[in-house]
Amino acid sequence: MCYTGFVVRSYGLIVFITYYTGLKSKRNSKLLEKINFPVPGFELERGELKMAVPLLKKSIVKKRVKQFKRPQSDRKICVKTNWRRPKGIDSRVRRKFKGVTLMPNIGYGSDKKTRHYLPNRFKKFVVHNVKELEVLMMHNRTYCAEIAHNISTRKRKDIVERAAQLDVVVTNKLARLRSQEDE
Repeated sequence: MCYTGFVVRSYGLIVFITYYTGLKSKRNSKLLEKINFPVPGFELERGELKMAVPLLKKSIVKKRVKQFKRPQSDRKICVKTNWRRPKGIDSRVRRKFKGVTLMPNIGYGSDKKTRHYLPNRFKKFVVHNVKELEVLMMHNRTYCAEIAHNISTRKRKDIVERAAQLDVVVTNKLARLRSQEDE
């Protein structure tokens, strides 16, 4: 099975169309004929979508994914789950007895080379406008852009369009665009 992606511009938005290439039917060839105009920032090579490839080759290993919970936060409502170091003289957690809540320490730290990387192998950079996006022009293989939560739909479209030209990956490029399109 082989899925291929194409980029189509409709109503100012970038839409991805995928289809099964294993079947050579008239429907697939007609679809290919319709999608023959280029979209800035994307190269179509043998029917495949080309975007910025992450520079990181090392596998990201998380030593612990679960959060450290504050001791007795499950017993008392007034004690929140946010971690606080126990300081009591009789505390079982502080004394590290077997079978009690684990305490965070330096051994749980991530590898320096893979620290702060997202699962898509890019580091996150929050962007508020098009000018801030220009910073990522030379670092598009290390950093990906994330549009800030308080940006309007109109500015989001501009940022996504410019990111496509600069070949910068945007993690939340479809946010707020889907709901506007439906209305």
